[in-house]
Amino acid sequence: MSSGPEENRAPQQGLAEDEPLLGRAGDASQQEGRGIEFNPVIGTAVLAQAGIWILTATVWASVFIHPLILFSAHPLLNSAGILLSTQAILILQPTHTAKQKEQGTSIHAILNGISVLALIAGLIIVEYNKTSHGGEHFRSPHAILGLITYVFFIVQALIGIAQYYFPTMFGNVSNAKAMYKYHRMSGYVLLVLTFATVAAATQTDYNKNVLNIQLWAVLVAEVITLVGVLPRIKKQKLGM
Repeated sequence: MSSGPEENRAPQQGLAEDEPLLGRAGDASQQEGRGIEFNPVIGTAVLAQAGIWILTATVWASVFIHPLILFSAHPLLNSAGILLSTQAILILQPTHTAKQKEQGTSIHAILNGISVLALIAGLIIVEYNKTSHGGEHFRSPHAILGLITYVFFIVQALIGIAQYYFPTMFGNVSNAKAMYKYHRMSGYVLLVLTFATVAAATQTDYNKNVLNIQLWAVLVAEVITLVGVLPRIKKQKLGM
């Protein structure tokens, strides 16, 4: 007795164990023999790309249409860091074989490493600017959320590096792998927190008086990005 095409679909692709939150098994998975460079546009990732590039372009355009000052580097570096961290998520999500995961994790680590460096540079610039002008530190909602986000990014990166490259820090490889799902969960929480921080930035005096980036524009871009990222989450990778 022959099986229908729908029954054979997942086994043929070898992706039956990779079911995304939305869609069928294999819908958001890297195909065997297909390059990892296509991962950032598989499935709903196209929406994520549209959203994150719109958000980044909105920030950069708003900065560059005004005279550049030292502080201009703060939103430029932060938005670049967020763009890179989003790409790091999108390129790793579809991987499911050992070889794909190894390659995806290496690229994920590199992109996030550059992202964290950009964010730290953005933090240094804003703190130098505050200090040189006698401004108050970490008083606004944006500043408080920003500090939490910076710390979260650094801790997330350090734990990710330790889990993958130095698993003996967790006792053994099995213990380190058992922690992967928590690293993934916290990564998605961090993405949402980051977007909240960007939204809060629209309410700062600098934005209201200079950049004039609209809150609604930021929220629309962020929602589009999340609509593209979240459905690609693999249930099994979160232990669900």
